[in-house]
Amino acid sequence: MASEETAGGARKATKSKLFEFLVHGVRPGMPSGARMPHQGAPMGPPGPPYGGSPAVRPGLTNQAMEASRKRPAPSQQQIQQQQQAAQNRNRKKPVGCPGPNEMPGRQMDMREAQSDPTLGSNAKRRKMADKILPQRIRELVPESQAYMDLLAFERKLDQTIMRKRVDIQEALKRPMKQKRKLRLYISNTFNPAKPEAEDSEGSIASWELRVEGKLLDDPGKMKRKFSSFFKSLVIELDKDLYGPDNHLVEWHRTPTTQETDGFQVKRPGDVNVRCTLLLMLDYQPPQFKLDPRLARLLGIHTQTRSSIIQALWQYVKTNKLQDSHDKEYINCDKYFQQIFDCPRLKFSEIPQRLTNLLLPPDPIVINHIISVDPNDQKKTACYDIDVEVEDPLKAQMSSFLLSTANQQEIASLDNKIHETIESINQLKIQRDFMLSFSRGPKGYIQDWLKSQSRDLKLMTDVVGNPEEERTAEFYHQPWSQEAVSRYFYCKIQQRRQELEQALAMRNT
Repeated sequence: MASEETAGGARKATKSKLFEFLVHGVRPGMPSGARMPHQGAPMGPPGPPYGGSPAVRPGLTNQAMEASRKRPAPSQQQIQQQQQAAQNRNRKKPVGCPGPNEMPGRQMDMREAQSDPTLGSNAKRRKMADKILPQRIRELVPESQAYMDLLAFERKLDQTIMRKRVDIQEALKRPMKQKRKLRLYISNTFNPAKPEAEDSEGSIASWELRVEGKLLDDPGKMKRKFSSFFKSLVIELDKDLYGPDNHLVEWHRTPTTQETDGFQVKRPGDVNVRCTLLLMLDYQPPQFKLDPRLARLLGIHTQTRSSIIQALWQYVKTNKLQDSHDKEYINCDKYFQQIFDCPRLKFSEIPQRLTNLLLPPDPIVINHIISVDPNDQKKTACYDIDVEVEDPLKAQMSSFLLSTANQQEIASLDNKIHETIESINQLKIQRDFMLSFSRGPKGYIQDWLKSQSRDLKLMTDVVGNPEEERTAEFYHQPWSQEAVSRYFYCKIQQRRQELEQALAMRNT
């Protein structure tokens, strides 16, 4: 399995190459922090468009004209929506707003320009599309294809790492066990009687039995205690020698049990003693011994509950016992009928019916003779037992998922790549501005003014078309006669009201 350092190093190297190519390969000598003026910034002289006062149609007062050119007053809900949209726009800080000595750079139509980039990784979530160079830039700089190849390689690398992480997460959900050899050492010592001893223990012959063990070729740094492999240990001594009340020595695991490296039993005696050791392994997850009929049918003797159910399903699928009309049921063959004692059963009933067919696993039985021969002071018997231990790969897989090595550096390189791409896009806009202006200054300025007019209408919410209203043809249309009449009528009415007000004041 690839370690976190290998995966993180590969990603970091890819990010570094992408950033270096952008800075040194696309535009040599281009400053990485260069920025173009913000595309949406107003350009041109302040005040009304094109200088002077707004155009007024003849025959209409200024107030009437403004009312006719304005959109209807928005409702309260629309006002709230506009305020919310303005707040959202204000959260984005525009990059490179033009200053007094800065050249305003923009495309011919503001709506065709790209959206302004944001600063910092916290402003918005970076996307893969933000790192792609536009096709026009790739056509201008053929060497940029190398950057796109690196980007494709990075995408494949990220996909591979993500797929492996998912595989590891799925693997960690299942028990990962490894079969190892546990070497069991059974030894005893004999202490003959000493008549001259002062204490009562020394004057009586006794023996001491020791049961120890260790894993063979244990690569783990943390050595497991011997007792951690067992659920219980029972030593049965000769009942004829020690009686029915003192011939059993038992140890059972409890939630508060402290692990130990071995067990020892000491008893008085000066004759050889036959003993039987019963060792019950501590299976994690628990294992069960199958009923003999079910064991012969499935071909397994002792296994976990999930493995037994999986073997049953495999048997059902192989022998096509699933009901073709009602998939929830199993049509039992003669073997299933003997085991489950029914001609038909549901899938959901299998776990409950298995309870009576699963028994505790058999203990490991070792017969040993405790020797008290003075010429054989220490006699040791060795036995190898198969035990299941945690796969050391599981710890490495867990640390791989939890490790955050190189993440900060990778994120920093990602931000640099995004900023460089933003700078390249802004410089492309500046280049297009210069080229368009150099090819036809007059036409470009006219197009630019039209664009500014559209932007101004959007900002001031004006419906009229000042571009048409500033020409003479606009005033030779049929509506002009009526407009002139209305204009003079409004002026006469206004003058009449003034005279009436003056006369009223004189009379008072």
